[in-house]
Amino acid sequence: MTNNPDKMEEQKPITGGEFLIRDVKPEEVFIPDEWSEEQKMMEQMCVDFVNQEIVPHLDRIDSMEDGLMESIVTKAGAQGLLGISVPEELGGMGMDFKTSMLVTEALGQGHSFSVAYGAHTGIGTLPILYYGNEEQKAKYIPKLASGEWKACYCLTEPSSGSDANSAKTKAVLSEDGKTYTINGQKMWITNAGFAHVFTVFAKIGDDENLSAFILTKEMEGITLNAEEKKMGIKGSSTRQVFFNNVQVPAENLLSTRGNGFKIAVNILNIGRIKLAGGVLGGSKGVIDDAVNYSNERNQFGRPISKYGMIKEKIARMSVKSFALESAVYRATQNIDDAIASLEKGGMEKGIATLKGIASFAPECAILKVFGSEVLDYTVDEGVQIFGGMGYSAETRMEKAYRDARINRIFEGTNEINRMLTVDMILKKAMKGELDLMGPAMAVAGELTSIPDFGSAPETVFDEYRAYVKNFKKTVLMMAGSAAQKFTMSLAKEQEILGNIADMTIQTYVAESLLLRVEKLAGRKGGESGVELEISLMKSFFFDAAEEISTAGKSALWSFAEGDEMRMMQMGLKRFTKMTPFNIKEERRKVAEKAIAENKYCF
Repeated sequence: MTNNPDKMEEQKPITGGEFLIRDVKPEEVFIPDEWSEEQKMMEQMCVDFVNQEIVPHLDRIDSMEDGLMESIVTKAGAQGLLGISVPEELGGMGMDFKTSMLVTEALGQGHSFSVAYGAHTGIGTLPILYYGNEEQKAKYIPKLASGEWKACYCLTEPSSGSDANSAKTKAVLSEDGKTYTINGQKMWITNAGFAHVFTVFAKIGDDENLSAFILTKEMEGITLNAEEKKMGIKGSSTRQVFFNNVQVPAENLLSTRGNGFKIAVNILNIGRIKLAGGVLGGSKGVIDDAVNYSNERNQFGRPISKYGMIKEKIARMSVKSFALESAVYRATQNIDDAIASLEKGGMEKGIATLKGIASFAPECAILKVFGSEVLDYTVDEGVQIFGGMGYSAETRMEKAYRDARINRIFEGTNEINRMLTVDMILKKAMKGELDLMGPAMAVAGELTSIPDFGSAPETVFDEYRAYVKNFKKTVLMMAGSAAQKFTMSLAKEQEILGNIADMTIQTYVAESLLLRVEKLAGRKGGESGVELEISLMKSFFFDAAEEISTAGKSALWSFAEGDEMRMMQMGLKRFTKMTPFNIKEERRKVAEKAIAENKYCF
């Protein structure tokens, strides 16, 4: 066995949360320039589907025209889009996680349809695919993959939203052990209006944890409330579902008794990162529309795209979306690699997929938060670029603005996911899966030593790698000090945890963007081949450094004092410092490229 640390690191794949303490090399990440021709064809098929089956009918979809959404989902099934992740032997296409993410992104411009699609293919199908026994999978999965049956996922209740395990729906096993009787109520159930298959979470007897059951719509005792009237995603079916003495065969128990909460948590991990893929597609579509409108709309004798403040909006929308894309596919590749490694070790595909995704649960939470907030930013600026027309229900931009808002609530609120980001990384450290203490102590030691400014960076990538290392130090410094200060009561300090989460999110995305641009430079002959991408990178780092500094200061002022405060404040200033550059000109380069191409083109 080698004692060379570098070689040892190469042999060990990165795991979730480890990005904070490990230098990642560009060759370890996947970038969108590496899509195969087959994957590009699948992406185009999805884009065509949205343009042909969704966009011309948006008003009809939003009016909840009877049977329309169900028919569109059926058409998606006929084209194979519902079975991307389903093994071929069960009627699907058997694609890897990365390809399924590309499809999710391409369909992300589908407004309410993307919600129905995500619910069916994700939380509707995957619990049965990954936790069902062979008989259950054979019975349900082929019809779900083809679109013959539609699926929904019944977890949330009036009294249990984020606290899912407090659900009150009950399941009582008969004396002969042949049936369960289920009673209870679920709400906010996507696809409920046309679903054939319901994955329902309930507690058996006095169990502490939920169990999961497969129900079908013909079972007596299942009733639905009318469709909810919603701010956005108006075309997606959202109903309350009631279970009144529903008799469910014992063989419809999914997995084992009391395993429902684990199912819910693991499926939510998938939902979170898939949501990030979907909002990425939505954000790119919004930028397309905004750029197009800015080129067509004339004021004071010229297109509004000629004005500096419009250029700044287009640039910042594009920078955030490019950064999101970089982080989404970095994490997706990490997950694919983890799945492949587990399969190679003899683990069954479904279990390997769940464990592979679960190992990157912190990144899933990070991407859910960052992605949903990127889309919120782009739709808000999109409306502003459209001006009064952006407020008109005649435009697609108005729909996009309303439809985007739910994403900060879906799949666990952003507040919950911020807490989870820090909590999951700290728990990994407590279990010995991550050595956070050593690097955190090293940062603490660095604060009391004379700064080593080293030699001047030779390339822009050397410079920005140093920034990333410093960003990581801010997170380790703040998390380490807060953990030491509050010990077991840290979980109650939600504001501080939220600050640390924001620092962590910006750090992860900034590093992902740097790795993407550096890898692309290697493919294009160096810095000269990626001048535009370097402008995107610089622009993102400018904002990230400010956000990390602000969040760090907010946390620091909330718990530190005296010499500790002064020392850490100096460290925060040092670790978020950047060499000045003309941010206006870098943003203009980005905006002018999009304006010239009349679309998001990065």
